[in-house]
Amino acid sequence: MSNALNGIRVLDFTHMLSGPYATMMLADLGAEVIKIEPPGVGEGTRRLLEKDPNHSIDGMGAYFLTLGRNKKSMSLDMKSPGAKKIFHDLVRCSDVVVYNFRVGVGEKLGLDYNQLKQINPKIITCSVTGFGETGPNRD
Repeated sequence: MSNALNGIRVLDFTHMLSGPYATMMLADLGAEVIKIEPPGVGEGTRRLLEKDPNHSIDGMGAYFLTLGRNKKSMSLDMKSPGAKKIFHDLVRCSDVVVYNFRVGVGEKLGLDYNQLKQINPKIITCSVTGFGETGPNRD
C-alpha cells in the first residue's frame, strides 16, 4: 500500500461498482476511507454471493470484501437528525465526500457540495453518476 494520500479522510457513500472501486483506490493509496452504510442490511453489494461458500466469508461476498479493503466502516441512518449531527461532525474533519446515488438523492441527503461547504469550506465532493447530473440522459 502506498502512502501518497496519507492524512486524507474520505467519507464513502458509494455502492455497486464505480464508486466503491474509486474509493478502494483512494484507500490503497493511503487515504483513510470511512464507508458509511445504511443500518441493518448495509450496502447492497455486501450480500452479493453471500451464500456461496466459494465466494464469501462470514456472510459477506467477495465482491464487497474486495472493494472494501483498507476501508473503515460504520452505519448511519442519514434521515435521522442524530445521524446528521454525527455526519456533520465527520465532515468538519474530512477532506472528501464521495457518493453515487441517482440524481437528486445526494442533495436530498445533504451530501452535495453546496450544503457541505457550509460545514467545511475546504470539502471536496464527488458525485459518480452513470450519465451525469444534467442533460437528457441524467435519469
